[in-house]
Amino acid sequence: MTTTAERRQRSGFTEWLLEGADDDRYSPHPGPMVKTGHSPHQRSWWQVMCLTGVDYFSTLGYQPGIAALAAGVLSPLATLVLVALTLLGALPVYRRVAGESPHGGGSLAMFADILGRWTGKLFILVLLGFAATDFVITMTLSAADGAAHIVENPFVPAALHGHTVLITLVLLALLAAIFLKGFAEAIGVAVVLVGAYLALNTVVAVVGVWQVCTASHLVVDWGHAMTTQHGSVFAMIGVSLLVFPKLALGLSGFETGVAVMPQIRSAPGESEADPVTRIAGTRRLLTTAAVIMSVFLLITSFITVVLIPEQEFDTGGQANGRALAYLAHRYLGDGFGTVYDVSTIAILWFAGASAMAGLLNLVPRYLPRYGMAPEWARTTRPLVLVFAVIAFGITWYFRADVDAQGGAYATGVLVLITSAAVAVTLSAARKRQRLRVAGFGLVSAVFVYTTILNIFERPEGVQLASLFILAIIAVSLVSRVRRAFELRAIEVTFDDKAAYAIDKIAAHGAIRIVTHDLEEQRRPEQYREKEAAQRLESHIPAKEPILFLEVVVKDASEFSTDLHVTAVELDCYKILSVEAAAIPNSIAAILLAIRDRTGLIPHVYFEWTEGNPLANLLKFLFVGEGEVAPVTREILRRAVPDITERPHVHVDS
Repeated sequence: MTTTAERRQRSGFTEWLLEGADDDRYSPHPGPMVKTGHSPHQRSWWQVMCLTGVDYFSTLGYQPGIAALAAGVLSPLATLVLVALTLLGALPVYRRVAGESPHGGGSLAMFADILGRWTGKLFILVLLGFAATDFVITMTLSAADGAAHIVENPFVPAALHGHTVLITLVLLALLAAIFLKGFAEAIGVAVVLVGAYLALNTVVAVVGVWQVCTASHLVVDWGHAMTTQHGSVFAMIGVSLLVFPKLALGLSGFETGVAVMPQIRSAPGESEADPVTRIAGTRRLLTTAAVIMSVFLLITSFITVVLIPEQEFDTGGQANGRALAYLAHRYLGDGFGTVYDVSTIAILWFAGASAMAGLLNLVPRYLPRYGMAPEWARTTRPLVLVFAVIAFGITWYFRADVDAQGGAYATGVLVLITSAAVAVTLSAARKRQRLRVAGFGLVSAVFVYTTILNIFERPEGVQLASLFILAIIAVSLVSRVRRAFELRAIEVTFDDKAAYAIDKIAAHGAIRIVTHDLEEQRRPEQYREKEAAQRLESHIPAKEPILFLEVVVKDASEFSTDLHVTAVELDCYKILSVEAAAIPNSIAAILLAIRDRTGLIPHVYFEWTEGNPLANLLKFLFVGEGEVAPVTREILRRAVPDITERPHVHVDS
């Protein structure tokens, strides 16, 4: 944690930028801690649905146009496949995710529990890369589509035409500015935006259906086009299944839906360990949002492909990326169309807010926990600036083209949903739920197929995700090395026997602790030989009592852990024992906890470690062991600049 001296040296701007860095909520625990009971920012499930809905429902702004480009006249059939997979696949998967990860971690949290050690950590980093792809592209694609709605509006000055990239960058900058100021009232804003947007889309959908019903020849022409282009019904179904992966953007809201779970109000007195009300509310949120979106997708894919000329969906066409806005202007007039445009621009812009909130939930939850992020990654504002710069770069690279970003977006969405499906399948298998294993396994297979097909057809998505993954892994490893000499203990506690042993030895006026490597079985002769050798080499008086300290590395891939020190008595020997992620860091933290408890500066005794120093250093970084004595001293030196307050380290051969 940041020292008082370091905080005093901060400038006013730095203090503002790092606001909250010293808050207990931003400790090395996995993500900001959720308070129990009611919070002023927690709301009912339907209100929180609007927060995730600004991402999910906003896809109506561009999904019908993308479906028409991908499937042509088969757009309604391909959308039907999407809806079926939404209601029968993604929805059941994420309802289970909500039950098993009620604090907003989603499928990543489930894998963190299922996969241990370094394999699990690397897998989480890869998933974080795809999550970053999903959420960042949500921001850039939504802002780009909002910019398209701006420049295509007939009341907008012609001077703005051709400046889609600049307008997109301005929208992204405004989004970042909102987060730099604060985001406490996001749910209230989302409720207004989603309510207005769904109401306007209902009007457009009803008018569109009326136009189709009163011009039956359009339906006949559509049916004739399908049979002419694709022949049999089986051919139509086959093509619809093949093009379905290109429509995967319509599945975008599920990961966000579980990410915002902590915002749902729990019942009074409900335990955070098992928030039943929050889980039930999240499941209602997911189901309601999926049903609403499915109805809109089916209707809008039908009316857009029937009512809009095919060439208008192409790049440069008036319906490209804004099919429903095209219908609003054509059938309801430019006045209503402008109101629709404003609503669409607002919700698309705020969809980026939902994505930014997802990123700000995921990054502090995992990377600091693994020691794989700088200190400032625990705070909001620096992360906002980083994500804004990345979004600017992606917007420039894709030239704010909605269609060009669709592949990257679909890849991120599909990988996250596939990971969720696999996670719940493994969870069901661990609980021996055979029917659910079969069901979720089938869903997983469908999503794996869809993801692979999407990657082969639109490789730019996995290419962009690979850049995110490589960047995350590189930054993570560098950060892990730089932070390796921190104390890394969240909290040090002693059980009653350990506390009694420490207080008893402190009564003699000096605390002497001998480190010892625990073997498979404790035997009195081990400690007898160790004590005799240590007293001889370190000149410890025979009458002064000693405590043995043993640190067992449980999972070296973890970075920060709680240290619960227990005491073991073996004949006349008193042994302090603790499980931790790294030996030297834990020894240093325990020594400081003993100092603070007793008011005495403890002495600790080591033996030099045999072997190559470089190999021992690598062993420390990745296994938590290695050259324990000098590393412990270096950790203490950094943690306690005042040498008079620093525990004494003794090393003998």
